[in-house]
Amino acid sequence: MTRTRLAVLSLAVAGACFFAYPAIRPYTVEASLAGAGAFASTAWLLSHTLAMMGFILLVLGLLGLYGILRETKAEPQGIAALVLTWTGVGLILPYYGAETFALAAVGREAIEQNSVDLLVTLTDAIRFGAGVWLFGAGLLALAAGSILFGAAIWRSGILPGWSGIPLALGFVLFLPQFFAPPAVRIAHGLLVMIGCWLMAWSMTKRR
Repeated sequence: MTRTRLAVLSLAVAGACFFAYPAIRPYTVEASLAGAGAFASTAWLLSHTLAMMGFILLVLGLLGLYGILRETKAEPQGIAALVLTWTGVGLILPYYGAETFALAAVGREAIEQNSVDLLVTLTDAIRFGAGVWLFGAGLLALAAGSILFGAAIWRSGILPGWSGIPLALGFVLFLPQFFAPPAVRIAHGLLVMIGCWLMAWSMTKRR
């Protein structure tokens, strides 16, 4: 029971982190000195660090979920889902580290040199270098793993069958939301938080 409580707590805090990330993140025209200021800001560092903490706590929470599913006929789907989600997060985190700390350094340097060209050149190099393919693969693996977890929950009969749907939807939409306006990104963060919280709640109501 202690392990389940820790998993529930991890999911609950992860959900709050995923909502705080787009809510705190500064939004500006990035190809400008205002964008450089956003990159160099405390809000940028805090929001992206919270996102990384959210992913770390998510995998801890999903380990607890797998521990519940292991007792059911959905165990094969559960282990596949766990492997996919953990792999996905492992591929995602290095890119988030670059977004967090490398872009902050770029922003400070661009302000010091008063150079938008420097900002754009280095930002594009960081964001659209080889790492973007690992990032995309990680998001796809995370989405696939969350769908498998939803299917495993439905099959297990030990948790409310619908409880995995909001979280799966949130991670399926994680990649598209990067191309959406700020209000949509914040709404997506709210969806992921609700998904994490519903999953946590369902784990306390296991039959």
